Amino acid sequence: MSDGPTPWGTGLTVSAFVAALVAAAIVVLSLGMTRVHPLVSIGLNLVAVGGLAPTLWAWRKRPVRRWFVLGAGVGVAIGWTATLALMLR
Repeated sequence: MSDGPTPWGTGLTVSAFVAALVAAAIVVLSLGMTRVHPLVSIGLNLVAVGGLAPTLWAWRKRPVRRWFVLGAGVGVAIGWTATLALMLR
């Protein structure tokens, strides 16, 4: 593995696409589960994020995969915020 220059432009673009995809998936699935019961939505979100966390934690040091980890983290935060805003309106 070489210590070449970091591809910030490409990496941040990948992160943005991953964040948008993850946020959209979280909002759609959470709002669907909220129709069943709000606690089901919260529980499934915690299980899903808890299940992905160890894998993403291991990927954070990999040269290419770190951009996916950044996007997933930002996407989860945006998705949860958007879901909460849509549920409270």
